[in-house]
Amino acid sequence: MRRLGKMVKRKYFGTDGVRGLANTFPMTPDIALKLGAAAGRHFRKDQKQHRVVIGKDTRRSSYMFENALTAGFTSTGMDVYLLGPVPTPAVGVLTRSMRADVGVMISASHNSYLDNGIKFFGPDGFKLSDKVELKIEELLDNDIEYADSQNIGRAKRIDDALGRYMEFAKSAFPRKKLLNGLKVVVDCANGAAYKAAPIVLWELGAEVISIGVDPNGYNINKDCGSTYPQNAANAVLEHGADVGICLDGDADRLILIDDKGNIADGDQLMGLIASQWSSKGQLAKNTLVATVMSNMGLERHLNSLDIKLLRTNVGDRYVVEEMQRSGYNLGGEQSGHIVMTDYATTGDGLMAALQFLNALVESKCSSSELVKVFEPMPQLLKNVRLNDTFSLDNLKVQDSIKAGEDAFGSIGRLLIRKSGTEPLLRVMGECEDPKLLKSVVENIVETVDAIN
Repeated sequence: MRRLGKMVKRKYFGTDGVRGLANTFPMTPDIALKLGAAAGRHFRKDQKQHRVVIGKDTRRSSYMFENALTAGFTSTGMDVYLLGPVPTPAVGVLTRSMRADVGVMISASHNSYLDNGIKFFGPDGFKLSDKVELKIEELLDNDIEYADSQNIGRAKRIDDALGRYMEFAKSAFPRKKLLNGLKVVVDCANGAAYKAAPIVLWELGAEVISIGVDPNGYNINKDCGSTYPQNAANAVLEHGADVGICLDGDADRLILIDDKGNIADGDQLMGLIASQWSSKGQLAKNTLVATVMSNMGLERHLNSLDIKLLRTNVGDRYVVEEMQRSGYNLGGEQSGHIVMTDYATTGDGLMAALQFLNALVESKCSSSELVKVFEPMPQLLKNVRLNDTFSLDNLKVQDSIKAGEDAFGSIGRLLIRKSGTEPLLRVMGECEDPKLLKSVVENIVETVDAIN
């Protein structure tokens, strides 16, 4: 079983901010207010003017948390700039461009509308480190010092935030090129990019078929977007489109649909971008950073091109931290987070899509020819819902994992981990023998279910 560095134990923060069922711990309005105040106190270390930008997705509860966070930040003297519904990467961009001390995105990403989350960005536009999150947690559980009455912050809406982001997103596409002649389906998951993505693609010359662009507060990610790409696949076939683009609720991840209706995940896209950048001398240190979830087929493909694959813990923040630490410029996750630090500070589904569309224009071949970069090794992922008492160290569980590893030998691997965003145990296996793969994974799942 693949093991990486020990994860930092935190009370409120998970692998991607604070997340949970709206109106239950830790996603309650009172905690959101205190979280804003704690973050405000952490970043406002003097009496000078300090500011925070806050974006949100289209969940009904996002409005509630926007108000709570605004109250928290202003109570500690921070000025709040409200961006409205924008993709997560827009918060990273505008935090930096507006010289803010901190940025906040209110979103539970690909989760259902019932959930919500709060992600923080530092003044450089990158997500906060474990160290800073722990400092905010310490403040959160203690009495927070509020600002004097005369120093309470103010709140202001930024009306052109989305336009600023759209212009930035287009920077990932060559200035002298257009998408003329391309028919593109874009599924915005009824989420944060429901306006931005179709407009950007249209402005670049594509014929755009838009789906998932009618948010009502309840339908974000519901049978649409990157977690349910079947709608986009059907639309591609129905309209004879060249390619389909599936975003998630906050538009920081991408799943592609080729012209034959086939689904391509983040591994295929990372393999394509890495090989193209490497051939042009653009891939820093000839290395791609991905997580332990990425398919072994990707690793073998990259190795054949003398490109190194560096793996991290699951979570795009850990990918980005390694990229920052070691000077790499391309990374991502199988789930569709694609991080290109030459352009953005976090995963950006729209900018990643533009990279693929540029490659499509350059190659003059079909998307089905372009997107199949490598042959994936058979992979099986099963999720087991856990109770509060479950321990991965249980002897029966460990014995079943050891038996699976022995059965795989050198032709496969196991990755067993607790989710950082949901009460789930993720059991993932890869093996050249599909029957053996199914048997090993199901045996572990059955063992966990029996003691859970």
